[in-house]
Amino acid sequence: MILLREIQERDVDALEGFAQIPGFINLTKDKAAIREKIRRSRSSFKEQLDDKLDGKYIFVAEDLSSHKVIGTSLIAARHGTEGSPHFYFQVGSEERFSDTIQTGFIHGTLRLKADTDGPSEIGGLVLDPDQRNSDARVGRQISFVRFLFLALNRNLFKRKILAELMPPLNEEGRSPLWEAIGRRFTNMDYWEADQLCQKDKTFIFSLFPSGKIYTTFLSADARNAIGKVGRDTEPVLHMLKKIGFSYKNQIDPFDGGPHLWANVENIRPVKRVAQLLFADSVGSLSKQRVESGLLCKAKQISGEFRAVAVDVQRNSKRLAIVGGESTKVMQTLGLTKGAAVAFMPYY
Repeated sequence: MILLREIQERDVDALEGFAQIPGFINLTKDKAAIREKIRRSRSSFKEQLDDKLDGKYIFVAEDLSSHKVIGTSLIAARHGTEGSPHFYFQVGSEERFSDTIQTGFIHGTLRLKADTDGPSEIGGLVLDPDQRNSDARVGRQISFVRFLFLALNRNLFKRKILAELMPPLNEEGRSPLWEAIGRRFTNMDYWEADQLCQKDKTFIFSLFPSGKIYTTFLSADARNAIGKVGRDTEPVLHMLKKIGFSYKNQIDPFDGGPHLWANVENIRPVKRVAQLLFADSVGSLSKQRVESGLLCKAKQISGEFRAVAVDVQRNSKRLAIVGGESTKVMQTLGLTKGAAVAFMPYY
């Protein structure tokens, strides 16, 4: 069984290991910085921050048979402040026409913009490579646990939710768009600039062009990277669109990865969270259809969050586990018969 829970201090080595995975840029390889991220997350779950919108909630997936952390994800309550703006390129177009020669063109354009009171953001999704395509579908579990937490703690987050997706990188692990724009204006390597951005973003406004960038002048590789995702990210893109996210012609100014948006009330799994009473056996619920999703206590202990993936049968008041896992689920989540639980079907 996989336990989806809040990150703890003892998980620092696991996060350090995730930071070594090629292409995973959400974590620094600095152990002290990782410890600070964990500290911030712990304070967020305990609601000990002066401003709740400074919260960053990191989740991990722990294999209970081996006690190994095999995945992680996060929600940031606000992405974009006065001190650390949310930067993006607005993708647009400009039509030009000459009456003289009766010829016209439509040029693609990019314009740098910033938001200093940004949305909440889901991100930080990374999975142990050995778990990809596993029967347990750990990637889906650690991804969707963010929506369950969001549904139960709406007061901690903004109405608009952002997801930034990874673009396709070339064989050397470089971003074609960064090579075409970012490197020319900063003289920095893609990975170097990304790490600096986690500490100080002022160089972006200082060095990036402030006017329109015409994509006509970019290489074909750079143009083709705009708003696209890498092969490993395609399932995430399809999942997010399926549950209510959409592309608004905004991309990452470093690599061209798409930014997807949703209003929290329109996210399908968030809308479908139900609070029910736990039944220790299927009993009279046996005639109900089987649903797959995530289950947790309706009221969590302060500073903690615990959820597991389950198959259930339910009616409007009660829910029961299907498949002989009921006892283990009860032990893992600390449930008793009649306990108030929250269930979120995946779709």
